[in-house]
Amino acid sequence: MVTTIQIDEKLKARLDQLKIHHRESYNELISRLINSSSPKLVSRDTLIETLEVLSDSEFIKGIERGIKDIEEGRIKPLSQVRKELEGA
Repeated sequence: MVTTIQIDEKLKARLDQLKIHHRESYNELISRLINSSSPKLVSRDTLIETLEVLSDSEFIKGIERGIKDIEEGRIKPLSQVRKELEGA
């Protein structure tokens, strides 16, 4: 069953910053946040540190650029880089 919830624009902006990738749905995001906040899995300090990192929009943009580079074939496997360095 799908439902609709209302949130204000400020909260929506914060949720957008916490997305791992721009295609991540809010359902996936909220599930990930709830699952990662289980006291059995992580400490409160670890959760706060994770949220701080995920709230860094420049960090997230860097991850998105990296994913795009991978998808568009602009990276080399580590084994290939090693071979190239050994041959130099």
